[in-house]
Amino acid sequence: MADPIRLVVGLGNPGREHEATRHNAGFWFADALARRFGASFSHESRFAGDMAKAGPELRLLKPATYMNLSGRAAGAAARFFGIAPGAMLVVHDELDLEPGDARLKFGGGVAGHNGLKDVRAACGTADFWR
Repeated sequence: MADPIRLVVGLGNPGREHEATRHNAGFWFADALARRFGASFSHESRFAGDMAKAGPELRLLKPATYMNLSGRAAGAAARFFGIAPGAMLVVHDELDLEPGDARLKFGGGVAGHNGLKDVRAACGTADFWR
């Protein structure tokens, strides 16, 4: 049986100039989840990002680093809360999908996505949900 998701990491790029770009699809997803759970984000410097608690066991993270350094935030949060990679969902943009489509998969290659590469490096594995 798979671990329940305990950490959702929405990938994106900080700053107003990036808000409406497809690279921020992960931020949009994390924001939508926070609204659904009535949670709010606050900056957490130890995780290099904005964190929200969306229930007793679910945390949402938006790295404040640029996409290519997302692993720094994801890895720090996972280690701090003792969350295994298999209990983490990394939400990112995907050029192979039509706008509005979504796909859920566990593990696999990173298909050249620099944010996923950095998360894989920080976690030591690609065995996380995306």
